[in-house]
Amino acid sequence: MSYSVAIDGPAGAGKSTIAKMVAKKLGFIYVDTGAMYRAMALHILRKGIPATDSAAISAACEDADITIQYQNGEQVVLLNGENVNGLIRTEEVGNMASSSSTNGDVRKKLVSLQQKLAKTAEVIMDGRDIGTVVLPDADVKIYLTAGSDVRAKRRYDELTAKGISCDLQKIEKDIIERDERDMNREISPLRQADDAVLVDSSYMTIEEVAEKIISLINKN
Repeated sequence: MSYSVAIDGPAGAGKSTIAKMVAKKLGFIYVDTGAMYRAMALHILRKGIPATDSAAISAACEDADITIQYQNGEQVVLLNGENVNGLIRTEEVGNMASSSSTNGDVRKKLVSLQQKLAKTAEVIMDGRDIGTVVLPDADVKIYLTAGSDVRAKRRYDELTAKGISCDLQKIEKDIIERDERDMNREISPLRQADDAVLVDSSYMTIEEVAEKIISLINKN
């Protein structure tokens, strides 16, 4: 049986945290789209292709099969059948993922793989264009947001807890600029799908947001 939930929203709204929590409570597969881009980057690196060679990157993504499964309660990213969890978190892979994700063919290939995954399992996916582009027919669509000041404070608390000194005003300025970029980019801009339910998490706890989304899923 397939069932899909799409969660979109701006940076720092808590999409991944909420999506993981809801997936765990409902036994869904949380599709970590970022990990899929990293697996593609690993595939490109293994072929020895430089980040500047867009034609070779386009050609290389054709023979990459990337999917996500749960094995022994752990999310596993599979690249052509190989578990690459331990290989995709390096700086080198991260840099290649950042470069290659702007390639239209890489994006097209990963979107088709994400759609294929959604047809075969109960999934929850988060991002900027899940409800509008990746899963336009998702059973439930959520647009999760929060005020830029709230999102900045969350990020500030997160960094401070790790012992990293930072400036709250600068974080908020960066968040506002990122929103602007995401909403005005040429390919798949961030916007609320017409049939998405708006959830403002500014004054809600993580648990309250998760419960709200679960109640929307149960209603459907």
